[in-house]
Amino acid sequence: VQLQASGGGLVQAEGSLRLSCAASGFTLDYYAIGWFRQAPGKGREGVSCISSSGGSTLYADSVKGRFTISRDNAKNTVYLQMNSLKPEDTAVYYCAAGPSFGWDVMYDYWGQGTQVTVSS
Repeated sequence: VQLQASGGGLVQAEGSLRLSCAASGFTLDYYAIGWFRQAPGKGREGVSCISSSGGSTLYADSVKGRFTISRDNAKNTVYLQMNSLKPEDTAVYYCAAGPSFGWDVMYDYWGQGTQVTVSS
């Protein structure tokens, strides 16, 4: 049972990246998925989350209008499209899967994280 986050990298400000969160050993169909990030010296913060059906999404104010979360249950994958990236988006991004939708809920599985670095 594993979540694999990928797609991070180095990008210039105003650039784009698409992160993927792929599951192996279990199906994501019944799980809400959250994306979190942690910058050096800072605590972990919620970035976006999506309900199991995909019908509900949530975004941190800092990323609204720039990031889009989506899911493809057929591919057992959730995506985070990040546009207009800013240097303050630099962080390690983690995905997590849990039975409930929201920020302050229990997540059962966590990916290993993927580094996103935005240069100015």
